[in-house]
Amino acid sequence: MGTFATGVTIITVDLDGEVHGMTANAFASVSLDPLLVLVCVDRTARTHTHLQTKKRFGINVLCHDQRGISEYYARPERSDSNAEREAGARFDRTVHGTPVLHGALAYLECRLQSAWEAGDHTVFIAEVEDVLVREGDPLIFFRGKYWRIGEAIR
Repeated sequence: MGTFATGVTIITVDLDGEVHGMTANAFASVSLDPLLVLVCVDRTARTHTHLQTKKRFGINVLCHDQRGISEYYARPERSDSNAEREAGARFDRTVHGTPVLHGALAYLECRLQSAWEAGDHTVFIAEVEDVLVREGDPLIFFRGKYWRIGEAIR
């Protein structure tokens, strides 16, 4: 599956006033009307339970210079409370309290619509309630390495 180049996202959830997050590249658009997206999460991940409990989460599309944040949230053993100190991850909150990562290329605020078990993962399908898009280049993951996007093909 590493031959399929993907963008990199951080899924964020507010739980009892704390930011919880995880790196995910299994993310895709599902529908434009209504605007639906999906994210696949390993059932053993801590964030899996948080998504089911909270039912509201953010998807932060990482900018090319946010590799350290991706690596931090990809580690199974981490303390979400150390994200700013260790990886430079800082967050604002939406009116619903959902964490928004500073500097992300895009942010989608999502409300869980359905969840489907698929192998060792769950496919979470969510309605996008708000979107914020910024200028910049995405962080890409391909063949086990991070990349920055190249020149556009005309």
